[in-house]
Amino acid sequence: MKKFIVELIGTFFLVFTVGVCVVNPSAGVIAPLAIGSVLMVMIFAGGHISGGHFNPAVTVGVAIRGRLPAREIPSYVLAQLLGAVFAAGAVTFLKGTTPAAPDSDYSLGQIALAEFLFTFALVYVVLNVATAKANAGNSFYGLAIGFTVMSGAFAVGPISGGAFNPAVATGCLYMDLIPAASFPVYIGAQLTAGAIAAYIFKTLNPEDK
Repeated sequence: MKKFIVELIGTFFLVFTVGVCVVNPSAGVIAPLAIGSVLMVMIFAGGHISGGHFNPAVTVGVAIRGRLPAREIPSYVLAQLLGAVFAAGAVTFLKGTTPAAPDSDYSLGQIALAEFLFTFALVYVVLNVATAKANAGNSFYGLAIGFTVMSGAFAVGPISGGAFNPAVATGCLYMDLIPAASFPVYIGAQLTAGAIAAYIFKTLNPEDK
């Protein structure tokens, strides 16, 4: 139950920050910094309890890597999705409804590649800084993970919105920030990237079990 609560809280504040920043047009270039920062602090706050995933793609990657029992995946993902939905509701209450997301200027293939690349980068970084034996006890893992999301938001945010996270994509769907027709593309690209990152980590670190 402790892990469930931590994952719900952390995902809530991540998705809430995403929603408020995106809905608020004055956020501008500060939005990626705010989003990366809130992820960083939530990881530092809850990482010692749940691992600080706040992202189903990370949970899948950590499970494949062997640091999370498969039986715990459903409870992690449920907590993350509930946090995302609650956050979407809070943003809507505070900011009101937003116009339906317009069709993107980019193709679904471009969106999928953008989401795949930085979700891969995110999960790859998580596995290396937060689960690798060589980095055990480090104090920088939250900063590294938050900065990865911030970098991705700056780099490909204009293309895909920079979700890199099925929970964030779910929250954005509820807030009408991404078109419903694009939602499966986000989820597929993100989960695939998380799984591939885990297998690459295991290939590069065969002795780290």
